[in-house]
Amino acid sequence: MRKKENRMDRCGWIKGTESEGIKMRIEEFLADESEKPLDRMPPDGGFCGILRSIACIGDSLSSGELEAVDEAGNRTYHDMFEHSWGQYLARLAGCRVLNFSRGGMTAKEYMESFAEANGFFDPDRACAAYILALGVNDLYHRVPCFGSLDDVRADWRENGKSFAGYYAAIVARYREICPDARFFFMTLPREGLSHEKEELADRHAAFLYALSAQTPHSYVIDFRRYGPDYDETFRKNFFLSGHLSPAGYLLTARMTAAYIDYIIRHNMRDFKQVGFIGTPWKNCEDGRIGSDRAGKC
Repeated sequence: MRKKENRMDRCGWIKGTESEGIKMRIEEFLADESEKPLDRMPPDGGFCGILRSIACIGDSLSSGELEAVDEAGNRTYHDMFEHSWGQYLARLAGCRVLNFSRGGMTAKEYMESFAEANGFFDPDRACAAYILALGVNDLYHRVPCFGSLDDVRADWRENGKSFAGYYAAIVARYREICPDARFFFMTLPREGLSHEKEELADRHAAFLYALSAQTPHSYVIDFRRYGPDYDETFRKNFFLSGHLSPAGYLLTARMTAAYIDYIIRHNMRDFKQVGFIGTPWKNCEDGRIGSDRAGKC
């Protein structure tokens, strides 16, 4: 009698022969070097859920902005935070998400007035992770000049007055508040805009990678490279006039959670102690498994 072949169910468990019982396929939860960031879309957000508090720093697309148009063609714009991708992410992954955002936001305004005025730099609102989704209004409306890593100083107060300088200052300010927090820098999607704007978006992505390379515990969510193009089909299904629809925001939340899950699975050691973020504790024993030598703390 031929044995039944192993079959995997939707939860990642292998159904084998009766004598074998049911075994968990642990490989489904580990890094696969051949996978791309959005190859897996865990319905519960995957390991993104270990980040128990997340702040979303951004503009209208981080605020769930919906565009209303009356019969006369008059447009109004409304930040509907309940429909923001951050709040969909909270419900998806079971974590607490704070919206540090507003329609039209720029890195310059955020750093010079908005964050302080709204208490977003209050230590009591510190989070385990920060997702920065800024750049559209800065780049496409040229407020201010783009700048470069040369505008990033050891003391963020001395940063250059450019997009790069303000963006890096936001990161540095939050690192002062919560030194062990994780940071995720989000690139801009491909939208089929003018050649000049697409070049600026490419420059924006390159800057985020460069900033991440010199900033501890920071990673790039590169939707520009791995996300869908905002083409005619995408806009027909996931846009409401010039902004995303609720379905578009939910899709963005699922993409963001999947990308963070991918980052965590490919950097498990970096995320082992995220449960201690914001506390005075850490595990100095970690790293000594299989070794007689004491690990550095």
